Amino acid sequence: MANVAESQWNPPGKRFFGHPLGLMPLFTTEAFERFSYYSMRAILLYYLVDTLANGGLALDDAIGQSLAQIYSASVFLLSVLGGWFADRVWGPRRSTLYGGLVIIGGHICLAIPIATMSYIGIILVALGTGLLKPNISAMVGNLYRDDDPKREAGFSIFYMGINIGSFISSFIVAAARNWGGYHAGFSVAAVGMGIALVFYIQGRKYLNPSVDDVPNPLSQSERSRMWVLVVGIIAGLALVLILVHLVTGKDWLVNAIDSLTLLALAAPICYFVVMFRSKKVTVEERSRLSAFIPLFVAAMLFWMIFEQAASSMAAFAKDDTNLAVAGITINPEWYQSINPMFIVLLSPLFAALWTRVGSRVPTAVKFTIGLALASLSFIWLGAWASVYSGGKSPWWVLAFTYVIQTVGELCLSPVGLAATTLLAPRAFKSQAMALWFLSSASGQAITAQVLQHTGNLSNTTVFVGTGIVSLVFTLILACLTPWIGRHINAGMNENAE
Repeated sequence: MANVAESQWNPPGKRFFGHPLGLMPLFTTEAFERFSYYSMRAILLYYLVDTLANGGLALDDAIGQSLAQIYSASVFLLSVLGGWFADRVWGPRRSTLYGGLVIIGGHICLAIPIATMSYIGIILVALGTGLLKPNISAMVGNLYRDDDPKREAGFSIFYMGINIGSFISSFIVAAARNWGGYHAGFSVAAVGMGIALVFYIQGRKYLNPSVDDVPNPLSQSERSRMWVLVVGIIAGLALVLILVHLVTGKDWLVNAIDSLTLLALAAPICYFVVMFRSKKVTVEERSRLSAFIPLFVAAMLFWMIFEQAASSMAAFAKDDTNLAVAGITINPEWYQSINPMFIVLLSPLFAALWTRVGSRVPTAVKFTIGLALASLSFIWLGAWASVYSGGKSPWWVLAFTYVIQTVGELCLSPVGLAATTLLAPRAFKSQAMALWFLSSASGQAITAQVLQHTGNLSNTTVFVGTGIVSLVFTLILACLTPWIGRHINAGMNENAE
């Protein structure tokens, strides 16, 4: 039974699809925020590589794809920082609010037709998304008691908002780009984030008051030192980029991509080293942590392929795909709506499937299936690129690639966090989600380097080569599934105790 405090923000007579009313503002905020994010992402690559005459930045194709990829990687890197700020400085509600405001500022900068403002805008959107993304999900969890049977259903409704926003974004931003150019498209993204914040601010009264709590606040002296440290880090990074530029002679943009790649690869390694060396970790926990490493690598390779939707696959849609469908010419941005559409269509089927098979299909096997499908999707795409070399492939070739990857996502992504929490040491349970996010950051960072250095190779070589490398590890993972399964079962038994 709800206590008095809870009844004030969660009135029993008012519900959102049978759930606490606070789910409504969070659902709508996330839907419009994802609309904003994917609107920008849908046209970002095209803007980076298009000619100056067409309103683009005229970057080399390989550098443009690499930049688009490292931008996505940075979002996941910064999500770790966003979680830290919520835990120690602002709390989830304010972190989400500040993140949204920074995102709007970023989109406004991108809407200004000045190259420097565009780069500032990209940085701001990444920073803001890093603040918002992990914390709005945490607030959904705060709407429910841990033992509430509606908790999982609430998250399902919330994630439905994500996919609704993602689905409609590419259609609207494509129309805006066709009408007023790239900067009109970025303006649409700014409007979407603005609407998200209106819903968020208006719905504050329906949120659990605990969203303002700072679980482990910094002392006043620590806060002062923190901001000095932040300024010092920014200045240090700027100095490093300048020195690297002077030593290597490379373009500053290339140096920035390379630096972020190293950071994205170093972060999870540091996480693992700290956990393995910690005195709080038992021998049994170290053994389970060892079993998590191949799953982490599998996730990293999966996201390395999957997240190319906004880079190499977006380029393939624009340059190497026949966009005529039943006599109608479609926009290349529309391809990025395939994934959210099939997520919505297939999620109930997969939820029923995993419930039906239960433990008969172990977590490691699901990972193996997901990675295998991602690998095969690139081999499929590369093979057809070879068939139509010198021409354009039919529209359905790329469409089917997205569908295969979506099925792979439904096999791997939902069980990823569960596996992480089961295999992570008890002392590091709260940091396990950050480690999971870093698998995507690392995978995309590797992709950024691959795209940067393979610009002179054919689509067939890059796609098939990437698919084969990933498929080889898939076979290794398949061999390790019994060993991984034993450690996951041990983790489940420990949690039950």
